Amino acid sequence: MRHDTWLDALAGELRRHGVAEPTAGNVLAETAAHLWESGDDPLRAFGPPQAYAATVAESVRLEPPRRVPGGPVLLEVAGITKRYGRRTVLREVSLAVRAGEVAAVVGANGSGKSTFLGICAGLVSPDRGEVRVHGSLGYCPQGGGTSDFLVPDEHFLLVGAGRGLPRAQARDTGRAGAAALDWDPRGATQARHLSGGTRQKLNLVLAGLGDPDVLLLDEPYQGFDQGSYLDFWQQVRRWRDAGKAIVVVTHLLNTRDGVDTVLDLTPREERA
Repeated sequence: MRHDTWLDALAGELRRHGVAEPTAGNVLAETAAHLWESGDDPLRAFGPPQAYAATVAESVRLEPPRRVPGGPVLLEVAGITKRYGRRTVLREVSLAVRAGEVAAVVGANGSGKSTFLGICAGLVSPDRGEVRVHGSLGYCPQGGGTSDFLVPDEHFLLVGAGRGLPRAQARDTGRAGAAALDWDPRGATQARHLSGGTRQKLNLVLAGLGDPDVLLLDEPYQGFDQGSYLDFWQQVRRWRDAGKAIVVVTHLLNTRDGVDTVLDLTPREERA
């Protein structure tokens, strides 16, 4: 389906569901930015516009997660700057996330959201600034992250071994995490044959293996249906209530009520 056709249909569905105009405008702008940047087919990336609008409408109605008193700072980002050639993607970005807090990273297309998370994860080197992680770290990328020829249980065992988990515990913990996302990972289906949404569920489960203190999640719900999207935010609540520090890169700006801190990477001159 053409991007503009799908976006027009989404706009109509958002109106039909009674989503407030400012929220609908933000969702449309950020969704369009993702589609143009990634080149994804909108049906593959977000599903039918009717279902996606229902997901947005439901998320607006979600009550904010129970607020947990802020604990010690588990993630410290100080003065991060990153350039690619002559282009400065991030300029003097700082963020502190405490135990029991959720931070959302938002921003316009090309504002460096994934680059920022990659720097926090230690996968990208900044030109200036530093990141300090106090405790263990779990990372869920926006894409990739899985091994094509391994089945889900083998992923659990592999990542679990790196976390020091016994084989049975890694498998059982992975399956329990999958069940929380309404997914049964058992069987002999290799990762390359899983749908995009299911691969993201696998990435999300792997990020949480070993009970990390800090979780970095890069638009982890891509390809999720409405139920899985809501399951994701319920999982975020559980992590938050358990005292984790969570950073979520998101294009759904209406989720701001469900987080403690919002880091907007849109350049000041581009903000409305």
